[in-house]
Amino acid sequence: MTLYVAREASKLWKRFCKEVSIEILLLAEKWKLLLAGLIFQYIHGLAARGVHYFHRPGPTLQDAGFFLLPELGKERAYISETVFTFVFFSFVLWTFHPFIFKSKKIYTVLLWRRVLAFLVASQFLRIITFYSTQLPGPNYHCREGSPLATLPRPGSVLEVLLINFPRGVIYGCGDLIFSSHMIFTLVFVLTYQKYGTRRDIKLLAWLTAATQSLLIIASRKHYTVDVVVAWYTVNLVVFFLDKKLPELPDRMNGTPSPLLPLVTKDKDSRTKEEHHKLLNGNSGDTVDRV
Repeated sequence: MTLYVAREASKLWKRFCKEVSIEILLLAEKWKLLLAGLIFQYIHGLAARGVHYFHRPGPTLQDAGFFLLPELGKERAYISETVFTFVFFSFVLWTFHPFIFKSKKIYTVLLWRRVLAFLVASQFLRIITFYSTQLPGPNYHCREGSPLATLPRPGSVLEVLLINFPRGVIYGCGDLIFSSHMIFTLVFVLTYQKYGTRRDIKLLAWLTAATQSLLIIASRKHYTVDVVVAWYTVNLVVFFLDKKLPELPDRMNGTPSPLLPLVTKDKDSRTKEEHHKLLNGNSGDTVDRV
């Protein structure tokens, strides 16, 4: 039994090292777009922080969702955030599963380039909409009488640039149309819908997205319109960008990957052209199915 465990651990370690070498090569080629996507996450947070300075509390707008769904209240507001946190970290862990499991359908670096492209496009549209019209926030900390509803004039540029993370994000006001939580949730679900392999998990993912939508409204983090607009905007963004971006190489299509470490005499025969085909999304490698 000890020998078997040691042998399996050795295989796992070799698989992990092999995967790391592949992803490092991809990262060396694609790091600029990845970095740009990550920088825009900060810009999006900065924009959301900035609009809080313009927010003015007022009477909560008439909303069909508020009429149909009872308010969770301040004591149960954590439920919505808990579901979102589960979705977020579950997706992140799944994108790194090729480092551990034998079944490999995706390259982590290439997948995250695609995900960040979807996020950036959706967040850019979101910034335009919530700066166009500032609605009175429906959340408890954005209502009249709350000291968090408005922000005092910043004392320095640094105060704005630091965005008071994560408190400034959790207690933000004014960045309503459309929901950022739904952007991340829908991008993750749509990505797994295309590249995931488990039908039961896909069904669970869509049910979770629907539940997340209801919880966001019930917790009064957003108006119903914020959630509705997110559903069709993110789906349209992903639909059109997905056609423009180069398709990810399918590692389950049986074509050897030029990036995999080779132990045969063919190791030196791989050409630079084949290498760039993989990096541009035109090739794949042999793997076991899930």
